[in-house]
Amino acid sequence: MSKIKSRDKPDAGALPARGWSGRFGEPMSERMQRFNASVDFDRRLASADIAGSLAHARMLAATGILSAADLAAIERGLREIEGEIERGEFVWTRALEDVHLNIEHRLTALVGDAGKRLHTARSRNDQVATDTRLWLRGAVDALTVQLRALRKALIDLAETHADTIMPGFTHLQVAQPVTFGHHLLAYEAMLARDAERLADGRSRINRLPLGSAALAGTSYPIDRQRVAEELGFEALCSNSLDAVSDRDFAVEFAAAAALIMVHLSRFAEELVIWSSPRFGFVTVADRFCTGSSIMPQKRNPDVAELVRGKTARVIGHLTALLVLMKAQPQSGRQGAAVRYRRHAGRLPRHPDRAHRNRPHARSRADARRRERRFRHCDGSGGLSGAQGHALPRCARGGRAHSAPCGAEGMRSCRTPTGRPAKIRASRRRRRLSRAHARRIGCEPRPSRWNRTGSGARRRQSCSSGARPYMRASESR
Repeated sequence: MSKIKSRDKPDAGALPARGWSGRFGEPMSERMQRFNASVDFDRRLASADIAGSLAHARMLAATGILSAADLAAIERGLREIEGEIERGEFVWTRALEDVHLNIEHRLTALVGDAGKRLHTARSRNDQVATDTRLWLRGAVDALTVQLRALRKALIDLAETHADTIMPGFTHLQVAQPVTFGHHLLAYEAMLARDAERLADGRSRINRLPLGSAALAGTSYPIDRQRVAEELGFEALCSNSLDAVSDRDFAVEFAAAAALIMVHLSRFAEELVIWSSPRFGFVTVADRFCTGSSIMPQKRNPDVAELVRGKTARVIGHLTALLVLMKAQPQSGRQGAAVRYRRHAGRLPRHPDRAHRNRPHARSRADARRRERRFRHCDGSGGLSGAQGHALPRCARGGRAHSAPCGAEGMRSCRTPTGRPAKIRASRRRRRLSRAHARRIGCEPRPSRWNRTGSGARRRQSCSSGARPYMRASESR
């Protein structure tokens, strides 16, 4: 692998202003550059970025958006950049954030304004999505070839040991005799399923998002199908919002890779057990073992143990990617989503706060009673729309009232009907409770308070085992 240079502090004036820097009045802090830059790891997408840019430029020229002279200059510049990267001569800088801006800056330096026009009808959003799919498609193809080679090795070894008898285990206890070849073919079957999963996921990776721009497409008359055919994509992403924010294909690949590592880890664990003196089924070659500094008899199967250890890292990548995506709004607009969540909890509430938890009080007559009850009396008895959610409240009971309460009025806060609010609300709750019980076919529980003939209130004694409701059939 060629050595790639890195430059953290470019010379003053050596770098152009970023595409979005016109909005700001001061340059980005050097610490912010280090924190914000992704070029240290996404420069592996360089070959995919160049391939996507070449296909995009040729499409722009074919549709008349880009001139033939600009296309020739862009092709020449990108080929030169590709050679610099292969030779290790390309200078990467964190001040330009990522692989895309680094290549675009170098292209502009080589061919002039034609390099800037390459970004026509394209955003970094759909550019990143396209490069990621291109790179991941290549990774899937390479991994599929490696899986095929491993499966072939297992099949060849299984044929060699088709008659080699070994004990089969359940609960790590000797169970039934099997052949060593049969045992190896079990792992080949696991890897065959892994290859099927990769092939199935590749069909969803191989869809072109380029042309979606930032999130809502572009007004230029582009030809997405031409770009897809040149880059080898099977289909187009149909929705621009989903095209730039979709990472399902990456999650699917991470899940398939995690399962591959789980299968390899199981095989590695058996190699560790089988190579121990207590089992002695296999012997790992010396070139794949390590020893001990104080125990010369040791032969440690570190290759198998490292496979087990690296499995945890791949599983962790899958978990991290799922957690990363779990709360991403469309196109990654976190700020808009936060503002929506903040305002969603500020809907206007009815002044009767106790009413919002009573689902049975929804009739029109009850609504009219509530309106009369909470009417703001301004002398004329009218209720304006602005006053509907700004009614004066009693400092003691928290309910609307017809006139300001003094020291005496706070103890006898009355509604427009002239009755004390607490007594009237208690009667209303009992009435609604009985109506609700009749609707569901039950008899209401006897009230703890009842009125006698003289009008005085006395408490009724209720047995401790009384049920809250009785079925109508039981009461009869």
